[in-house]
Amino acid sequence: MKYFILFAFFGFGGISCFSQQKIVADKIVGIVGDKIVLKSEIVQAIGDVVRNGGQAPEDCTVLDGMMIQKALVLQAERDSIPVSEEDVEATIDQKIRYFIGVYGSKEALEQIAGRTIYQLKEDFREPIKEQRLAEGMRNKVVADVRVTPSEVKDYYERIPKDSLHFYESELQIGEIVLYPKASHDIEKLSIDELAEYKRQIEAGSRSFEALAKLYSDDPGSKNNGGEYNLSRTDKQWDPIFMAAAFRLKDGQISPVIKTQFGYHIIQMVSRNGDDAVIRHILRIPQITDAELEVTKMRMDTIRTLLLNGAMPFKEAAVKFSDDPNAKFTAGMKMSRVDNSTYLPIDELDKEIVKLLDSVKIGGYSHPAVFTDERGKKGMHFIFLVSRSDPHRENLKDDYNRIASRALEQKKQDALEKWFRARIPTYYIMIDDDYKQCPTMIKWKTTATVNN
Repeated sequence: MKYFILFAFFGFGGISCFSQQKIVADKIVGIVGDKIVLKSEIVQAIGDVVRNGGQAPEDCTVLDGMMIQKALVLQAERDSIPVSEEDVEATIDQKIRYFIGVYGSKEALEQIAGRTIYQLKEDFREPIKEQRLAEGMRNKVVADVRVTPSEVKDYYERIPKDSLHFYESELQIGEIVLYPKASHDIEKLSIDELAEYKRQIEAGSRSFEALAKLYSDDPGSKNNGGEYNLSRTDKQWDPIFMAAAFRLKDGQISPVIKTQFGYHIIQMVSRNGDDAVIRHILRIPQITDAELEVTKMRMDTIRTLLLNGAMPFKEAAVKFSDDPNAKFTAGMKMSRVDNSTYLPIDELDKEIVKLLDSVKIGGYSHPAVFTDERGKKGMHFIFLVSRSDPHRENLKDDYNRIASRALEQKKQDALEKWFRARIPTYYIMIDDDYKQCPTMIKWKTTATVNN
């Protein structure tokens, strides 16, 4: 049962999902209600896992996972679980952008796939919708599942002592960030520079790509001549930038625009509906010592409020920090591995590591200048909430992690129980080649009746 989330992604996770290789012999190997599983889907799913660097799963395990997903989809349709068409469309666009990034351009992707972008989107639509239905049904089944402290303790005590996790030293760190505002004269200089670049491009004396490589302050596109693939459905882009880009016609260059990152000019390379290829040049106005000093005074004021206990750190982070994530994390740094607040030191930015030597647990570092991944200069200080010693997992230090795993196990148990009750209500067919699989036991009683 634990495989069903993994296999929700099978069938459209890799480039093989739009391969044009013909299957010599295909057949139905499983049916749940009116949902079928083909032999070719199992072969394709295994290939996707291998191409993504995983170990090839057994055919039986793949078929079980696919039939579980079909059962969830069938029940989701019965229960009218809602699926947002906007969400499906956004996921399709995200996948198309991923493959364009892998193969370099829309044209290269279409050539490799042997299908147009429109056809690829249609190929993805039904599998992605089924994935969303299965996820929605699972969430409904486990919505009310909770664990008590005694259940967490019982779960922990059942773990063999030699199987308990070992954790290296980890830290919980909060951060408040302020970005200095450049002077009016410096901002005007950036605006004038971009206006001159636009004039040169439109006059034909310089190319957009060449100027982007020479002068853009965007490290993510500078070496690529400022080029990006955009989609209207992608919410990660600055809305001002997106609006300005999609107002342009092919070949047209925008006036200078201001976003949270700095000043830009944008060129529309090509557009296809809600998708576009653009180029841009970013100029980030330079910060002088005078602006840094003003920002340091603000940082000192915020730090003093915290040291005097006049405001909790989380409230101060939400109120004052210029980090766009602060309102979601209350200023806490989050692990890239498990999205927890516990971070091994090798996950920390070097700018933060520099501050650790000067702060004790429960204390605040002094403000320091740093440069973020976008090349933007700012100031920050950190709040060291906790630092653990290397240790074997235990209830005192790792209760939240253990509780999370205990909750997931209880959810899996609830799903197992739900399936045992639902399987007899579905028409089930299993191909003879798979009836001896251990993973098919839960399906076979019903399948024997229905075959």
